[in-house]
Amino acid sequence: MLGAIAGDIIGSVYEHNNIKTTDFPLFSTGCRFTDDTVLTVALADTILRGHDYARKMEDYYFHYPDAGYGGNFHKWATAKIHEPYNSWGNGSAMRVSPVGWAYQDLETVLQRAKESAAFTHNHPEGVKGAQATASAIFLARTGKSKDEIREFIVRNFSYELDESLDSIREYYDFDVSCQGSVPQAIRAFLESEDYEDAVRKAISIGGDSDTIACIAGGIAEPFYKGVPKGIADTALSILDERLREVVIEFQSKYCQEMIC
Repeated sequence: MLGAIAGDIIGSVYEHNNIKTTDFPLFSTGCRFTDDTVLTVALADTILRGHDYARKMEDYYFHYPDAGYGGNFHKWATAKIHEPYNSWGNGSAMRVSPVGWAYQDLETVLQRAKESAAFTHNHPEGVKGAQATASAIFLARTGKSKDEIREFIVRNFSYELDESLDSIREYYDFDVSCQGSVPQAIRAFLESEDYEDAVRKAISIGGDSDTIACIAGGIAEPFYKGVPKGIADTALSILDERLREVVIEFQSKYCQEMIC
């Protein structure tokens, strides 16, 4: 989960100022946590405490109202009655990383990922994006190779993962859909050499940089056996106390072997 949060923070300054290279300062002035981190921590808190997804997301929204939520999520969070809004946006995938860590079999991960998406993102593509991301994290956590992860994602979710980042980078633009950002984030992980390289490659294609780096970083963390200490420490220092305490508790309970 910390890998997703660090990816969000590193990518935050490039979301509306895309950079088509891997050569950039890892933590720039202005790096911050966004709605990706806030809702990831909200989901982790839900798993730890057993609260209702919608109620917990609403609670975090009102604690962090300026984190950069999408317009539809803003309307959902401030409505008197919370109903799913048929979203195919990548918000379902950006927040799902705790699911890939917390459960011990793939069937449960897929079901919990669906539940974590569907209270807002009940469009099939919104559910698929969450399930693909969570299952990739679970497979990485349980020792599967990149080829095995790629084959599972292609077979079960029909994402195209053969196009190289060099090709994608030539034309890729801002796309907040699951179908237009989750495959690209997974491809960044597949081409990476280590955690940092996964995040740099994810940001280098442009587009919704914080979210693509969040998704790629979330998968890279278990595959590469953790987030490098310097990156982890800096990311944690940018969080406020409330968020940091939940992250540390979740990591200690579910990701102990990944703490560097």
